[in-house]
Amino acid sequence: MADHPPPFPGDVPRRKVQSVLFVCAHNSVRSPMAEALARHYFGKSIYVQSAGIRAGERDAFAVAALDEVGIDGSRHKPRTLAELEEWEGLNFDLVISLSPEAHHAALELTRTLACDVEYWPTADPTIVQGSRDQIMDAYRDTRDGLSFRIRMRLRSEP
Repeated sequence: MADHPPPFPGDVPRRKVQSVLFVCAHNSVRSPMAEALARHYFGKSIYVQSAGIRAGERDAFAVAALDEVGIDGSRHKPRTLAELEEWEGLNFDLVISLSPEAHHAALELTRTLACDVEYWPTADPTIVQGSRDQIMDAYRDTRDGLSFRIRMRLRSEP
């Protein structure tokens, strides 16, 4: 497949992504949502994983937000970057960080990995307080924002 010209002057044409890693703080909300969404849309053509800087717990609101769009997130088991590296190694074309702390860790990975790193600042819906509906709205916003960015970034045609 030939590279397409960049959509805007000054943009660098991007190579096709074959594997992507989403990283956030605890691998319990943002990065597992991104992993599930990317697998849903591109799982047959792109290898997708997620990890956190520190160990976290599966988040029931994240699972519920994914369930609303027909994606099962209930089997996700949070893991750290260190665990992922130990189990299968870190060999990704693209690492997408979703929090400032995760971005710092992703940049550190480039010392030993030849990968592209992108920072997608993504609000943490766990900090929202209020009714269940207000909390779910925050999770939906995170899910929908990630869904849009993932589809735009990982699609094969510009």
